[in-house]
Amino acid sequence: MKVTLSDAARRFVVLFEDETGATAHDCLVFDDRVVFLVAAGDMATAIGPGGRTVQAVERQIGRTVELVEDADTPEAFVASALAPAAVRHVTISRQNDTVAYVEVEEDDRGVAIGSGGKTIDTARTLARRHYDIDDIQLT
Repeated sequence: MKVTLSDAARRFVVLFEDETGATAHDCLVFDDRVVFLVAAGDMATAIGPGGRTVQAVERQIGRTVELVEDADTPEAFVASALAPAAVRHVTISRQNDTVAYVEVEEDDRGVAIGSGGKTIDTARTLARRHYDIDDIQLT
């Protein structure tokens, strides 16, 4: 699936990759934060020792940076997008719409949703862009 990036997102991706040495597959730009979809296996490189690398990126762009690790399957992708919530299981249903039903630990429902719904909304946007998943529902 082809993802189209805005000019700002392209600039942030270049800065992110130059600063961290990690590969970004996507970038979502919000008023207060930037979310990078990091290539599978590049998360430690992107974060850096003690988080210093990602903090340097935050200082340069003047926004909070959030990282999501890419995955090879839609189920693993959705679980990764909801991290650090403890995801028990993801089921993809392809009826009229494609919906990911996610079973999370009861104590982690708030983590999966995030403050003001930010985490689940970001997961929905990324899942739509990369796997044509129309919605994510917590069960």
